[in-house]
Amino acid sequence: MPLPSLSTLQRLPGWRRLRTALLAALPVYLFFLPLWLDRWAALLLRVGLPTLAGLAAFCIAERWPRRLPAGIARWAWQVGAVALAIPLTVLLFYQLAFPAEAGPFWQDPKRLEAVFAFCFLGCLIGPWTAMSALLRQRDAAVRQAEQQRGELERQVLGAQLQLLQAQVQPHFLFNTLANVQALVEEGSPQAGPVLSQLIAYLRAAVPRLHEPQARLGQELERVRAYLALMQLRMPDRLTFCIEIGPGCEALLCPPLTLMTLVENAIRHGLDPSLDGGHIELTVQEQAGRCRARVSDSGEGLQAHSSGLGTGLIRLRERLEALFGPDISLKLSAPEPHGFTVELEWPARKD
Repeated sequence: MPLPSLSTLQRLPGWRRLRTALLAALPVYLFFLPLWLDRWAALLLRVGLPTLAGLAAFCIAERWPRRLPAGIARWAWQVGAVALAIPLTVLLFYQLAFPAEAGPFWQDPKRLEAVFAFCFLGCLIGPWTAMSALLRQRDAAVRQAEQQRGELERQVLGAQLQLLQAQVQPHFLFNTLANVQALVEEGSPQAGPVLSQLIAYLRAAVPRLHEPQARLGQELERVRAYLALMQLRMPDRLTFCIEIGPGCEALLCPPLTLMTLVENAIRHGLDPSLDGGHIELTVQEQAGRCRARVSDSGEGLQAHSSGLGTGLIRLRERLEALFGPDISLKLSAPEPHGFTVELEWPARKD
């Protein structure tokens, strides 16, 4: 029967513990070898048996008993088991391995000296080896726990983004449909083109809304389609300008980031104003930060007196879920009237 290969042994349960125990016993064997050159096999037995006994005690104490008395830690129980198993094995070996006519080992000065030497070195090296193994085991458990925690945090983040995204989608879609409904009820000739533009926009935009993150280039496509849609609804009351810095199209952001800012400007700024107004959108990347700014010349800050509003609140929450607390959302009222929202987050491309 062929001997198992080293790779086969390495796949066996407990191989790493066995290897550690044998490596710890090797200095003891080499220490005594010059005195046992003609009996190296007997020395191997005297060193190997206590080593295997200590390893067995370490493994048994790891699982038995299932519950330890109060005040006794599992690691202390394992180390104590190793410290007890090694000298007991040495004593049993020297008591049973010699013929009866040789007498007890304590009556033979040479054997008694060997027993003390093996017990001393075994008790010196064995418990310390067990402690180092326990420390490595604890470190491995900590690393595994950190990996599991990181995975759980990523899952929680994904679920949070999906939840916030599900809250944003109806908010945007219902507002747009309400605009179409108003045109239909007024009998406006713009109702048909607006509805056609809305259908074309939804076919392009809705499949992407379920993605946890998007590119600013995709956001700009949505914003242009949306502003074109709104311009059909109020052609004499809406003008807009979009300026995007180089390379910004590839930056990451939550879906509907720019859309939320633009929709907020139309809903709270231009819609309440009889004269309408102008919307200006600028996006720039500076010093590793992405800055988006949306200004309107509508009713101004008074129209936003109720606070950020649902759209901006959800947007801030989605940005915090994706980028952490390193974001900024500022509101201001430029003179003589109007409203400005400035949003800033870390510039990332992957």
